Amino acid sequence: MQIKETFLNLTKTYKNAIDRLEKLFDPEFEKAVKLINSSDGHIVVCGMGKSGLVGRKISATLASTGTPSYFLHPGEAIHGDLGIVQSKSIIILISYSGETDEILALLPALKRLKVKIIAMTGELNSNLANNSDIVLNISVDKEACPLNLAPTTSTLTTLIIGDALAVSLMNLKNFKQEDFALTHPGGSLGRRLLLSVKDEMVTQNLPFVNKNGTIKEVVLKMTESRLGLALIGNEEKLEGIITDGDLRRSLLMSDDFTKIEIKDILNKSPMTVYENDNLQVAHERMKEARLQSLVVKNNDEKIVGVIQIFK
Repeated sequence: MQIKETFLNLTKTYKNAIDRLEKLFDPEFEKAVKLINSSDGHIVVCGMGKSGLVGRKISATLASTGTPSYFLHPGEAIHGDLGIVQSKSIIILISYSGETDEILALLPALKRLKVKIIAMTGELNSNLANNSDIVLNISVDKEACPLNLAPTTSTLTTLIIGDALAVSLMNLKNFKQEDFALTHPGGSLGRRLLLSVKDEMVTQNLPFVNKNGTIKEVVLKMTESRLGLALIGNEEKLEGIITDGDLRRSLLMSDDFTKIEIKDILNKSPMTVYENDNLQVAHERMKEARLQSLVVKNNDEKIVGVIQIFK
């Protein structure tokens, strides 16, 4: 079989699996979401092999979206790590067959702890399913593997159910961007939401040019500051700005650069931002207006800096 055909067969199999998963939706999923949402404890996700790898991702997604969660390796669990499971915990056990030895070995201890068990399995009559409080069906017609052996389609459905749990919980908790930022302080969104404009703005050697100055002065100031613009006026009164784009356009339209005057190309209503706004405000304004820089004001309307585009 050609590589392209293999690829297309796999995507078709995955699409069919998602269609099937939609039809399999039942009240058990809603019960699982409500149970987790009402819990005061951590959600412990546990799986072996490929199910464990997907389980790690599910646990990480829950934790990063407002639902405290740990991943527990079943092999380590039976040798002491089961201690992270407390009476208020809810444990999600993942096993497609529902007969994974390492998972089943945990059931007696979990029963003694009286924790709620959510099973993610493809076999609804398995030992795991029969010993769980809630069963989420992750069954598939076939794996995308040509031998119908390697977990492929089944890992997809497991991941979808896990993500659906996380997203449903986000909605119930009214989880917002600001909440996301608190768990992602090192990411670009976290940085934008947690830091203020004043934390990132340039304040030294701002490129101010007198409104009666020359275009040559504008070019010199713009070059020195490397901010891509010149501020026409002073800190107390900003007459407007000239960007490097304004300069380029004026050069294309004029036969004699020396005859260009500041007033001819001055933007008298530049977009601004306040120093105490968070970086997200600046980011959204720059993105909306397709700008590289914004002029920064303080509460007294004085010019205190320039913020440049950031990733």
